[in-house]
Amino acid sequence: MLITQRVMATVKIVLRKNYQKKDGTFPIALRLTKDRKSKFLFTGEYIHLKDWDETKGLAKKSHPNSARLNNMLLKKVTEAHDMALEIEANEKKHSVSTIAKKIVGEDKYDFFKVSEIFLANLLKRKKFNQHYNQEKRLNIFKAFLGRKELLFTDLDVTLLKGFEAYLLYERKVAPRTAINYLMLIRTIYNFARKEFKVDDKNYPFGKGKIQIKFPETEKIGLNREEVLLLEMENGITPAQQHAVDAWLMSFYFAGIRVADVVQLKWSDFKDNRLYYRMGKNKKLVSLAVPDKAKKILDFYSTMRKNKNDLIFPYLKGADLKNEKHVATRIKTITRNLNRRLEIVAENLGIEKKLSMHIARHSFGNISGDKISIQMLQKLYRHSSITTTVNYQSNFMHKETDDALEKVINF
Repeated sequence: MLITQRVMATVKIVLRKNYQKKDGTFPIALRLTKDRKSKFLFTGEYIHLKDWDETKGLAKKSHPNSARLNNMLLKKVTEAHDMALEIEANEKKHSVSTIAKKIVGEDKYDFFKVSEIFLANLLKRKKFNQHYNQEKRLNIFKAFLGRKELLFTDLDVTLLKGFEAYLLYERKVAPRTAINYLMLIRTIYNFARKEFKVDDKNYPFGKGKIQIKFPETEKIGLNREEVLLLEMENGITPAQQHAVDAWLMSFYFAGIRVADVVQLKWSDFKDNRLYYRMGKNKKLVSLAVPDKAKKILDFYSTMRKNKNDLIFPYLKGADLKNEKHVATRIKTITRNLNRRLEIVAENLGIEKKLSMHIARHSFGNISGDKISIQMLQKLYRHSSITTTVNYQSNFMHKETDDALEKVINF
């Protein structure tokens, strides 16, 4: 008769090096392992790498509060180990997930502690703009609550509806913006469900609860006549002309994003084609250079120093290898470009909003019903044709206009 020995769960103190906060510290966690599967229970403590003893799994004496921190960690690991033994001895189900949930307790998870891990993960993935925006939204959520702690058991439908009303009627944000806040909270909640096994019974999203529905957004681009105004010599300042040139460059290449426009290099152009990798989704793009774009390139070629030089002056001198620095600079550049474009629009009598992003809407508006949806998908670099159909529906009006005309023209 073969007797199999049951493997007991083990608990160890570890540093989670794949989650780093902005201040350079890393979270200390308990690693619970059973049957070759592990779960990490975060202690809520953070430490710099230089103050951590990897072998001992404790803080070094260089840490200002090493004695207190180590006593707390040893107490936590002892309590977790004792609880794991008790669970395995007295309960039938004792997978690593069920043991982890019992050790932590369903009511002890803090939303903002988990959000710190979520934000750290964005930094690790070099999603600097996303990190900046999501951190701002979380700070506004904290301000609404008036506290820095929030148990998942307290994150219910009533609280979220109150937060949505606060955003819409006190902060006066757009409905789409309010949805972005709720989406962030849902994303962090789902992250906690997956990583920390937060119980689903209190989940506030879904049918009959908080439902994420995006309101239709108005996308209005310039028409042909308005683009022609921008292409003319208008006697504007050099700074404003640079902004117009950047806008036109985006428009001529089917609305490439401002972050890609300001990072275009001369080496991206070969044999009268533009080859570049999109910053947003890393897709490789190849487009023929239109004659109108060649005129802009010819103007800026007088400032060219070498093939790797940037076409537009905005990021010249910046450390392009420092992605976080570049992302921050692009934010400032975009604000300045949009401010100058607003002045140009006012001077030219263009009443529509003029910004770098409107170049993409303008391309969609002018293309209208003229280009097949499959070709537009390629030009927009959309992964799904559904995305293209939804986007272009903002600008395809001929059929509805003709139908309306047939009904009322009698």
